[in-house]
Amino acid sequence: MSVPTSIRKQVESLRREIEEHNYRYYVLDDPIIPDAEYDALFHRLQRLEEQYPGLIISTSPTQRVGAAPLKSFAEVRHRKPMLSLDNVFSLEELRAFDKRVRQRLHTDASVEYVCEPKLDGVAISLLYREGALVRAATRGDGTMGEDVTQNVRTILAVPLSLRGKQYPKELEVRGEVTMSKAGFEKLNESMRKKGEKTFVNPRNATAGSLRQLDSRITAERPLSFCAYFIDVISQEEKIALSSHQEALKKLSQWGFPVAHEIAMAKGVDECINYYQRLQKMRDQLAYDIDGIVYKVNALALQEQLGFVSRAPRWAIAHKFPAQERITQLLAVEWQVGRTGAVTPVARLEPVFVGGVTVSNATLHNLDEVHRKDIRYGDTVIIRRAGDVIPEVVGPVLSKRPKGAHRITLPRHCPVCHADIIKLEEEAVARCTGELFCLAQLRETIKHFASRRAMDIEGLGDKLIESLVDEKLVKDITCIYQLDAHRVAALPRMGEKSADNVLNAIEKSKKTTLARFLYALGIREVGEVTALSLAQHFRELPPLMHARREELEAIPDIGPIVAAHIVGFFHQKHNVELIQKLIRLGVRWPKEKAITSLPLSGKTFVLTGTLSSMTREEAQERLQALGAKTSGSVSQQTHYVVVGENPGSKYTKAKTLQVPCLDEQQFLRLIGSI
Repeated sequence: MSVPTSIRKQVESLRREIEEHNYRYYVLDDPIIPDAEYDALFHRLQRLEEQYPGLIISTSPTQRVGAAPLKSFAEVRHRKPMLSLDNVFSLEELRAFDKRVRQRLHTDASVEYVCEPKLDGVAISLLYREGALVRAATRGDGTMGEDVTQNVRTILAVPLSLRGKQYPKELEVRGEVTMSKAGFEKLNESMRKKGEKTFVNPRNATAGSLRQLDSRITAERPLSFCAYFIDVISQEEKIALSSHQEALKKLSQWGFPVAHEIAMAKGVDECINYYQRLQKMRDQLAYDIDGIVYKVNALALQEQLGFVSRAPRWAIAHKFPAQERITQLLAVEWQVGRTGAVTPVARLEPVFVGGVTVSNATLHNLDEVHRKDIRYGDTVIIRRAGDVIPEVVGPVLSKRPKGAHRITLPRHCPVCHADIIKLEEEAVARCTGELFCLAQLRETIKHFASRRAMDIEGLGDKLIESLVDEKLVKDITCIYQLDAHRVAALPRMGEKSADNVLNAIEKSKKTTLARFLYALGIREVGEVTALSLAQHFRELPPLMHARREELEAIPDIGPIVAAHIVGFFHQKHNVELIQKLIRLGVRWPKEKAITSLPLSGKTFVLTGTLSSMTREEAQERLQALGAKTSGSVSQQTHYVVVGENPGSKYTKAKTLQVPCLDEQQFLRLIGSI
């Protein structure tokens, strides 16, 4: 077939670009584009080579895996190549893969697959002799890898000696070195405190940690390991194992961690069900996954299907929608929050990422902007995971325009034009306009009326905007002085709607001291702290006159929170506002004296959906009985309450052997006390 010159040039250009990204990703651990962009380049080259087979050469990126290893580690030749997997991105492509498998096996029957989460880490090969770890090597280019034995030995999840006695004399195990999301955040926080460059994502942090020349540094990093394949074992063991599922069970018996979410699927439809289930759970998992791997279960069928040059025919990776993309930073705008915090927001060239089109993303604060060195006009990497607000990960420096200016803090508030100040010890800049700043007033009222504060049903964002714009509400006390006729005259309102809102406002006057304290919006005083304050002081006046030393003596209240509380009640206008609210009828019963509540000292974690109450109601019931509620499971957790469709907290609870209560057991517990 005659190949046009333009196609040849395009193929050569793609190969050069992909090889450059391979080098940065696998060798330097410094990727400059998201995985989704790399996948797009790779697939474009694959399609061109499929269309023009005469262009395929042995050195093409499609004919090999990864890139050459670093020279600072000893090289290791793999006894069998460490191949990568082909990818599919749609249900149609997955069905086509299943069809090819069945055609090659000459069967119309459903094929049994093992479904595994595709861990986003670093592939590793572990060699054991006589049950002892003797070598660990990275994938490298698939044929030659790097000897990272000393570093891998520091990973607690990797067994140095195999469990039991029934294992082969020589065993090669393949798996993924990973880093949990929590470990990644903790590592980056420590890097920031040291003034060091942080990592882009857990995979990047894992690769950087695994390739440290000093294994003592690796030992300090929160690395883990998950096994997924037995690649080289004795001939006798090959005969003894008939399926991949059996191999995973063997790995578990020998002391290797395997993914808890692994499941069997009979046919492609069950594979799709698993994919959809894991995609919903993705953000609840303790570690990053970027898709699902399907493997034909029967080892005899795997052998029958064989390999292509760079991947097995019996396995495929089904990628999730991309959570990172690159786009253009068009402008930076500054938003003012309830506490006066002035936050930079990136306005972006719209880009589809994480299942939605993103045109705005948070920049957190000016210190973070400067740390990441984001500048006006940059091409930036955007990340969106699940329902998390999209954020700018960092700039693509190779695409930065010449003379790009640094982003600077405005001198005046974009809403009320008051001065903006930034204290040295704080990362956040603040508007000094306080309650006369419309942005702060709107957010203050929204917080005050929210369900977990004063719980004023019907007083939503749109109505609050109208009340402030029409100057019917100038501070939170005005909520309790609204005129029914003026409220009814507002856009999208009427007499019935106005009556409903005013009835809800009247109902909200009867509250609790904890809710009232939370509704006031004192800096750093969330629901748990508000409850602690209410239970300790029982009434408002003693709290208003409390000294910092007295506040700091309360568990979980430190000097910063204590200073905010004292500062709030020392402001004359705040005291006047509270007194006016009380005169207008806002009231609460005196808190009961706490002697010894039934669940004092116990920590509970809630996961999944409860049918009899909301999660917030369950938390309130537990707190009323003296228990603490936490968002994460640890050795200090006493019970995990498990509802429908629990997430990774349930898995972690089982791993740590923390007692779990189903909904009926939970109801019996709190009902019997």
